Amino acid sequence: MIIPDTMTKAVKLYGNKEALVCGDRRFTYLEFQRRVNALSNLLCAKGIRKDGKVAILQPNCHYFMEAYYAVALRGAISVPINYRLSPKDVAFILDDSESTFLIADCEFVQMVASALEGGGKGVRMVLWTGEGECPQMRVEAMDYEEAIRGYSTVIVEEEGIREEDVAQLYYTSGTTGRPKGVILTHKNVCTHALGTIGELHITDSDRWIHVAPMFHLADAWATWAITWVGGTHIFARSFNPPKVLEIMERERATITNMIPTMLNLLVNHPDVRGHDYSNLRVLLSGGAPIAPEVVKKIVETFRCNYIQTYGMTETSPYLTMSILKDHLTGLSYEEQLEIKSKTGREFIGVQLKVVRKDGTEVAKDEKEVGEIIVKGDIVTPGYWRLPEETEKAIKDGWLYTGDLAVMDEEGYVTIVDRKKDMILTGGENVYSTEVESFLYMHPAVLETAVIGVPDEKWGEAVKAIVVLKEGMEATEEEIIDFCKERLAKYKAPKSVAFYDTLPKTGSGKIAKRDLREKYWRDVARRVH
Repeated sequence: MIIPDTMTKAVKLYGNKEALVCGDRRFTYLEFQRRVNALSNLLCAKGIRKDGKVAILQPNCHYFMEAYYAVALRGAISVPINYRLSPKDVAFILDDSESTFLIADCEFVQMVASALEGGGKGVRMVLWTGEGECPQMRVEAMDYEEAIRGYSTVIVEEEGIREEDVAQLYYTSGTTGRPKGVILTHKNVCTHALGTIGELHITDSDRWIHVAPMFHLADAWATWAITWVGGTHIFARSFNPPKVLEIMERERATITNMIPTMLNLLVNHPDVRGHDYSNLRVLLSGGAPIAPEVVKKIVETFRCNYIQTYGMTETSPYLTMSILKDHLTGLSYEEQLEIKSKTGREFIGVQLKVVRKDGTEVAKDEKEVGEIIVKGDIVTPGYWRLPEETEKAIKDGWLYTGDLAVMDEEGYVTIVDRKKDMILTGGENVYSTEVESFLYMHPAVLETAVIGVPDEKWGEAVKAIVVLKEGMEATEEEIIDFCKERLAKYKAPKSVAFYDTLPKTGSGKIAKRDLREKYWRDVARRVH
């Protein structure tokens, strides 16, 4: 199967059914297909062929979904871009991916202008969506709606698209802080979509609300799964708690996945109990740690099933789901909640092990810690133009996740730590060395270490620990502002601690583990 087949199936079986709800605009599957075909024909006329790269810089909206499908129809490769990145990061992604076409919302005019000044040398055209006049750049620019009106709604199909072909490049922070392009094929995407349909019992009666950003696979996977079964897509342009709650009620949402930060803000919002969620059957969370207390509040507030998920961009993304096995449904409410709060048992589309350093599996006693490794048709073939990184991550067909976990006798895993110093804050990856590099540019900083610390709102928060140069001064606010001027805001530290010296290992390296343990010790006590 290839991605365009999921739309073909939906149109064949559900052509006149409501497919997309985006603000005041509503489209049936037939109407959606015609718009996708026109955009795809435009891309073809502008030189986008098989394996061409089309970057997408959009909030959650029907334009994003149209772009995903139109690019796939050409056999080209989508490059979704995180709109929270700095222009420098955006420029790097445009260049590294060799993108020649950009579909962007007018909301991001300044970001695009800055990115194209500093990079994006291969970009030949920008197609603008949104309100207002079409901004002009150093490259050709057109208004999206005006442009697609000039093209046929009957598709001229690209021949020879295979399931092994690259469909998407999702950029994540690399081990050096350099963004890495994760390759996903049509087979990866479709196999994962089919697995979620089976696991979550998704049907044409489901109404998925896109709340988590569509540039992130925490939400993007639903683009293909919900379409495949003829479900309805509902778009929340941005995360605004009262607006999201209102849309969930008005549009009778039945299912969605949000990062814990979002769910925590929703259940604690004063308006949360003023809405009807009777259509909601299941809420999923993923992308960051979530406290058991928050899980309990989610279930009690929305009165629906809850499933915790764990995954990676490299795996399309799901690797586990905390779905209760049938014989566990007879347990007490508290016992069921405890299982639902675990990372989960392996997803149907993957083989998962928790292994020791020698490759043997750990005991299923929830005590012995090992690394999660996985294999299957949902696993990436590798990183874009980074063969050495691919070889480090994938060995003998197994992807080494770098996540440390324990497993219980039922096969449910619980992540306890990360091998890498990656910080997961609000569903976004932040690599500590990247932040440290900018901190060392501050004239008063002698030494620094950046770690993730527990945070009720973000799951983890970025914390900078700083040793100042003798005779120099700096405040917490000054350090944070210094980083915000140079980094995407979510990468900047939320807090700063000043130390006289930093703990060192025997080899003289800064002992980050010792620093982290101080902040996570109280959390560990509460959990146990």
